[in-house]
Amino acid sequence: MTMAPLAVAAHESGHYCKVPSGTECPVHEDAFAQAGEASWYGPGFHGKPTASGAPFNQDALTAAHRALPLGTVVRVTNLDTGRSVQVKINDRGPYIEGRIIDLSRRAAEVLGMKEQGIAPVQVEVARKPAPDADLQVAERPAGEDRLSP
Repeated sequence: MTMAPLAVAAHESGHYCKVPSGTECPVHEDAFAQAGEASWYGPGFHGKPTASGAPFNQDALTAAHRALPLGTVVRVTNLDTGRSVQVKINDRGPYIEGRIIDLSRRAAEVLGMKEQGIAPVQVEVARKPAPDADLQVAERPAGEDRLSP
């Protein structure tokens, strides 16, 4: 498993996003859509801190994405079944090559992919994070206590 090095990307909005080196946060594009393979995670991570700082709740409708800003709400559609769910990005991942999003156990159940573990999906931004949302801050540059709006 090879992981791209992560960097903190700064935006004119004053917010930061932890992304693979050389990548910009895609939420600033007018339309973001990505197709690929989804997986899910749950029991082994339940209660542990996410990239947003909140404890992971496998029963919440959340997901991990490598580049979308924390706090972004995306619609994930299972391309095999047509079922869809909206989830909030609150963590980073997946860290397995070829996968584009890691869903909570509950989101995997809604999509009907829990048993097989993976499924082909389409990911689209449903709502960008609010400019002052605390969840957007994945990591602050050294020496900065607060981000200015």
